Amino acid sequence: MRIILASGSAIRKQIMEDAGLDFEVIVKPVDEGAIKATMLAEGAKIRDIADALAEAKSKRVSLSEPGLVIGADQIMEMDGRLFDKPKTIEEARERLIEMRSKTHRLIGAVVICENGRPVWRHMSKTVLTVRPFSDAFLDDYIKEEGELLTKSVGAYRFEGRGSQLFSSVEGDFFSILGLSLLPVLDYLRERRAVLT
Repeated sequence: MRIILASGSAIRKQIMEDAGLDFEVIVKPVDEGAIKATMLAEGAKIRDIADALAEAKSKRVSLSEPGLVIGADQIMEMDGRLFDKPKTIEEARERLIEMRSKTHRLIGAVVICENGRPVWRHMSKTVLTVRPFSDAFLDDYIKEEGELLTKSVGAYRFEGRGSQLFSSVEGDFFSILGLSLLPVLDYLRERRAVLT
């Protein structure tokens, strides 16, 4: 059975490649900002927003592509506020300073669609506490990571140098990276899309 990842995320693609999956990447644009703004205006819960975004991405591709289409999204919440990816390195610096010595949550959703409708979904929540890092560490971290800081909502690559930002983490490693791999693999095995 054909497996499609409806995400342009390099780390999601890497996770699936490292797991040995045979899949394609097909991304079709979805107005994430409009979906998020509408749902926030309606007072939707964070988990419902993440779920709706993951479903929209998956469904958009699934309407025209046969197979199991995997869509995923992740939202960061800290102190009751939602965050988007930083647009610049300076914005990433400000984000990291704001996160210092605080705890934030990553709410993740994965939705698999087939023939234009959802057939499976999974939600995850991870809780990450940032240590009280020094300004010298921050300067070095930003210098080393550069533009990569703008590729994730928290301005860190947890699978790399970003792991040094944290004092504690609760939750699944893959969910922190943006794709709850083990539940996805369970469903793909259930559907005989991969060897059991």
